[in-house]
Amino acid sequence: MSDLYELLDLPRSASADDLKRAYRRKAREHHPDAGGDEDTFKAVTHAYQVLSDPERRARYDRFGDDGTSNGRSGASDPFGFGAGGFGGIDDVIDAFFGQAAGFRSGGGGGRARRQQPGRDVLVVVELTLEEVVTGVSRDVEVDVPRACETCDGSGAADGTAPTACTTCGGAGQVQRVVRTAFGQLATAAPCEACRGTGRSVGDPCGDCAGEGRRQTNRTMRVDIPAGLEDGDRIPVRGEGEAGRQGAPAGDLYVQVRVAEHEVFERDGRTLAAEVTVSVAQAALGTTLTVPTVDGGDVEVPVPAGTQPGDVLTVRRAGVPMRGGGRRGDMELVVRVEVPTGLDARQRELLTELAAARGETLGERGQGPLSRLRDAFQR
Repeated sequence: MSDLYELLDLPRSASADDLKRAYRRKAREHHPDAGGDEDTFKAVTHAYQVLSDPERRARYDRFGDDGTSNGRSGASDPFGFGAGGFGGIDDVIDAFFGQAAGFRSGGGGGRARRQQPGRDVLVVVELTLEEVVTGVSRDVEVDVPRACETCDGSGAADGTAPTACTTCGGAGQVQRVVRTAFGQLATAAPCEACRGTGRSVGDPCGDCAGEGRRQTNRTMRVDIPAGLEDGDRIPVRGEGEAGRQGAPAGDLYVQVRVAEHEVFERDGRTLAAEVTVSVAQAALGTTLTVPTVDGGDVEVPVPAGTQPGDVLTVRRAGVPMRGGGRRGDMELVVRVEVPTGLDARQRELLTELAAARGETLGERGQGPLSRLRDAFQR
């Protein structure tokens, strides 16, 4: 196995700063994206990992490289990977050379500047339950910055074009060196001169002042599918705020707020409502004509002997699946109405019915509650 000091072209008396400078030089020389050999690059990185840790370096000086195999894995690993693996080499390159180093371990050249897109926008629309069931198209008013039509979003006056920012060189970010417990590390921050766009406008557009966008109030029609629930959002891609100087636009989100219905309550795809029947209808059975939420009518049979609280189910009269499709059910909870204000003939008929069924009507002293009360009074 090669001597670790020889790999870095260093004497055994090399200082920590000597190690950093040597590794920086060797990494640039042997990185695969720079035309170097990958195995040599890994060996150089391993050498730096071992020698930059005082304990591992001491073991290596005494026992050689084999003497480090049982040491602390990753002890000299300020970049987040262990001595036996090289999955974090990108972090080593970024830490020593910054993101503008011009190569990456995975190939493909430098890390391209990504323009900051515009912000997303949220608008709220209120729907009735009927509109949720059928789906609807609504006009939505959006007041956001949109790409300037005069300069076509570039921010530059007619006949001119933006140039690369002289502060960041078009990268949209600037490199900064910070001190850490592991030494100096390079970090990147958005360029303040160009606000992260990487572009400079020498002769700005007179209508947008170089922004590449202008505040615009417009109304757009949005298709809202059936079956949505309160709080659901519909994304409309690219209709949010425009980015600066030609950067992509954000998205528009239309959030649904469903108003309460005076008759129906919703539980997922099921609609529930109450229906009232008379005592005679509940006892003998009948057929009710019930309106549905989407404006039609449906015939609902009420079986003889229906009790208060029974549920009558109407199939496929509820809310459809999101986007349309199979509908849920409508459930009708039965409420039995007890008649009041009876005339003499009606009382007579009900009395005959009670007698025929063996039911005791509660004249004082004859009903079960009266007998129970009398028992306590003895």
